[in-house]
Amino acid sequence: MKEQCCNQKSHHSNEIPLDHTKAVNDRYGAAAIEKEACLCSPVDFDTKLLEIIPREVIERDYGCGDPTRWVRLGDKVLDLGSGSGKNSFICAQVVGESGGVIGVDRNSKMLALSRKAAPIVASNMGYSNVSFVEGEIESLDKQIGDGSPLISDSSVDIVLSNCVLNLVNPSRRQQLLGNIRRVLKPCGRVAISDIVSNKFVPASLQKDPELWSGCISGAWQEDAFIEAFRGLGFVEVMFSERSEKPWKVIDGIEFRSVTLVGHL
Repeated sequence: MKEQCCNQKSHHSNEIPLDHTKAVNDRYGAAAIEKEACLCSPVDFDTKLLEIIPREVIERDYGCGDPTRWVRLGDKVLDLGSGSGKNSFICAQVVGESGGVIGVDRNSKMLALSRKAAPIVASNMGYSNVSFVEGEIESLDKQIGDGSPLISDSSVDIVLSNCVLNLVNPSRRQQLLGNIRRVLKPCGRVAISDIVSNKFVPASLQKDPELWSGCISGAWQEDAFIEAFRGLGFVEVMFSERSEKPWKVIDGIEFRSVTLVGHL
């Protein structure tokens, strides 16, 4: 996509309801094939942890932070919106052979990319501890073939995501939050890198498919973001990282990257 996709300009509503799922799937499906520079904001990762990951996975990773820094040896990790798989493959090295990683994504092209890379990474590590499943991150309780949920109750130590929660339809945010809480073990943790706004985003911007799929108009207001996790029972909820300079300013609203952490 050309550089003008990053321009800061005023957007105004049309009367056509936005299909959030289609807007995201179309854009990220294309971005799985050809790298798009305007999706979220660039982040520096530990280069040693990138060495065994295929180049096409790294080039097609889109995020705004590094939640993998909060993962520990032996953790069972759930990576929401795993995309090309880069964050999952980094976590796989950190948690070691005793840990495990599950990546969840609904985009078939991104899943094809991560699943293709999984055996390569496993061979480079000397063990296999990563799997990728297809599903919506807000529907982790959806029953699969044997009647069990996509992700079991109290089954993971840490839930992380990288610039993905803002892509979920606002009407399904409570379902998303409830599922994050449900899948975590007692004393479970979260590390969520995302784009937040200093003001609530008006409906006029939320109806713009380019702004929505570009991790902008679905941004949570930053104070409300923290309160949402406190309301789930998380403690010591805070932004471990918060960019001082806005990533973008649109219609007077500042959008910046943060990483939210907390534990039960």
